[in-house]
Amino acid sequence: MTAFRAPAAQPAALAPVLPELLNQVAHQASRRMEAALGPDGPTLDQWRVLTLLSDGAGHPMTEIASHAMVPAPTLTKIVDRLVERALVYRRPDETDRRRVLVFLSDHGRARYERLAPALTRVGDELADELGTQDAARLVELLERLRASPG
Repeated sequence: MTAFRAPAAQPAALAPVLPELLNQVAHQASRRMEAALGPDGPTLDQWRVLTLLSDGAGHPMTEIASHAMVPAPTLTKIVDRLVERALVYRRPDETDRRRVLVFLSDHGRARYERLAPALTRVGDELADELGTQDAARLVELLERLRASPG
């Protein structure tokens, strides 16, 4: 990967660099997470679904798609695969029978709980590489970007 260096005195030079740098760092973090999930583990998209469902509540497909950052047709395929692996199950919403909720199965919860520490270690390693203060500042800045419109 190419290292980008923009002079601090020229903020306009950051405009083309920032999105690409964020994309590269996200890719590196994703690779680390995939490695932590292992070759027989869930994919990163599947992990995002399991993470949301780990709260014990059933969630509608639209909410899961938003959380996993995938389009609805892709989410349907992801959930189908998780159902095939007995990690999740679907059930009609008791308050609105037209809506389907997805839940984490007991097997899915056990798998999630077994893998979660490895993903936590990835976060710990990233924070250690930056140092506590810089990691906290980066989280603050990324949260600001995530909350911005667009």
